[in-house]
Amino acid sequence: MGEERGARAACAHALAVLRVRGRALAVASLPAAFAVVLLAGGGTGHLSGAGWDAARWVVSVLAVVVLVAAAAVAAVIARARPALTPTVEIPEASAPDLYRMVQDLAGRLDVPVPSGIALTPDCDSWLEDRTHPAHGRPAVPGVHRSDTPPVLVIGSPFLWWMRVAELRAVLAPVVAGTGPSAHPDIAAARRFVRGLDAAVAVADRPGLNPVRRLAARPVGAVVRVLLRGCRGHAAEMERGVAAAASERAQSVDYGLRIVAQEQVGLAYAGWDRLLTRVALPAWRMGRWPSRLDAGVVSALTELSRRDRLAEGFTSRLGERPACDLLEEPGLVDEATSLLAARLFHGGPAEGGPDWAPVDWQQYPDEVVDRKWRTEAARLHRVLDRLGVDRDAEATLARVMDHLSTTRTGEALAAAITAEVSREATARPPVAEAAPEAPGTGARAGHETPAGAGHETPAPGPDAEAGRPAQAPTAAPQQPGPAPHQASARPEEPIRPQSGPQPGPEPAEDPAPAPKPAPPPISVPGDLDHAAWGPGGDALPLFPLQPPRSGRELLADHVTAMVCCAAVDTAGAAPGLDWLDGPTLLVGGKRHPDLAGRVLSLIEDADPEPLRSWLATVGVRPEKPVRLV
Repeated sequence: MGEERGARAACAHALAVLRVRGRALAVASLPAAFAVVLLAGGGTGHLSGAGWDAARWVVSVLAVVVLVAAAAVAAVIARARPALTPTVEIPEASAPDLYRMVQDLAGRLDVPVPSGIALTPDCDSWLEDRTHPAHGRPAVPGVHRSDTPPVLVIGSPFLWWMRVAELRAVLAPVVAGTGPSAHPDIAAARRFVRGLDAAVAVADRPGLNPVRRLAARPVGAVVRVLLRGCRGHAAEMERGVAAAASERAQSVDYGLRIVAQEQVGLAYAGWDRLLTRVALPAWRMGRWPSRLDAGVVSALTELSRRDRLAEGFTSRLGERPACDLLEEPGLVDEATSLLAARLFHGGPAEGGPDWAPVDWQQYPDEVVDRKWRTEAARLHRVLDRLGVDRDAEATLARVMDHLSTTRTGEALAAAITAEVSREATARPPVAEAAPEAPGTGARAGHETPAGAGHETPAPGPDAEAGRPAQAPTAAPQQPGPAPHQASARPEEPIRPQSGPQPGPEPAEDPAPAPKPAPPPISVPGDLDHAAWGPGGDALPLFPLQPPRSGRELLADHVTAMVCCAAVDTAGAAPGLDWLDGPTLLVGGKRHPDLAGRVLSLIEDADPEPLRSWLATVGVRPEKPVRLV
């Protein structure tokens, strides 16, 4: 631990946490100590008489009850499974360069090497202790389980956006935290706090019978008292550990770390925008983008192009990206993308016809166009139920006429909200709707062999290697070449298929022998029980947005109807904007002024701004549109 002030402070607070545990043991042992004294006094004849006999019986019974209760609390704390962050575990054989970089960092910092590396679909990095037997991790030979170093968890967007030197600088203070973590007092205090935290949730765990749930209530009350007693010291202990790690890491890439912190903030902004504007519409349509990490590079490049404050960031893209440290970046990207869908949307653990991966090239057709036509069909279905021109065709004019003749669209908004809720309730669970589709990523608790048949085209190397991909636009689906393998790194960026492709030429040479499958990339096996519940498909752990209001749903549906009419009658096309998500392209250009005109129609019953826009673009609102 050296002379680091933060480490000394952390040790002092760790001892304070352990004193709380010691006081609890002393309180539990106190009735037994009194009972021993009374029994010894009675046996020697010093404490004789009817009163002392009664006291011996009462205290002895109380001691037994307290000891049994203390043993029950201790057993619950010891057996409770601490929370485990859902991550994608990376074996050393799948990322030898990344492991070598971490090992070199640990050697320069003179700290233990992390016992493993895992990725999380978030813009953060930390150390996580996974030594509890319930986590199911194999013990390191020759090392006691409690002495095993923690696992290094890295945010997956960092690997695609950051360069190797930047990632090394950012990870230095995180890896340095394995030094304080190895101190026996700090490790014992952390195990005690994690056990208390896990024991609190035992009473609320699904699947408990009423008797066990009733017995777990008082245990939870005792554990909460212990948590309140050591909460402040535990927080100060972690601050001391962080300060010690930061102090130790100053000797490694300190100057570069200051510059790399700017990339951390930029990556967070781009990742949040990509999830909320691009991934969320796809998840709602039953599709999950299979290359989210590659897409964040394009989103951040677009952000740097639009924002003058971010100028110069794209010049870094010529350096080696950190995802090159992985043997199969496409496979890892797919696994983290599926995990992101589970975390932020509550999607199932495996794919199928109603929950399938989508590549960025197919996003406009598979997500944008399908989303617009589904919402347009729902809008006309609701109008039919409200009795609005039942015999009319599915035209934009029908919608505009109805909204322009009503003071507010509250009735229509409420009906759309009810219809969306009804469809969500009637929809069968996605995971049970169909058998698993091939190549749809990793299932929680099950290993997915790398190199299995992935039918989704892999992104181009510029996306996989941390270079921006072109925002795809809609294009006719033509026969094209076979998709690239997940590990391929061709020299062309992502581009949509825009025309017929030549057919394959006859093969003259025999097909090369298939490459051996790399080691499996898997998600920790206790996700279904610890994170998702027994059913496996619970609500999202981290919802990206609150439920949409009725007015927001109405605006989305009217906008979708306008876009369908523009696509069918004015030659427009669905497209993808890396920062704003689904967008309408007219003549290859975006029209961001559509939202305000739709709001004028909905809120003010004024159709003129929208009519003017339709006339400018050449949309014919009286023509019926194609619906899903």
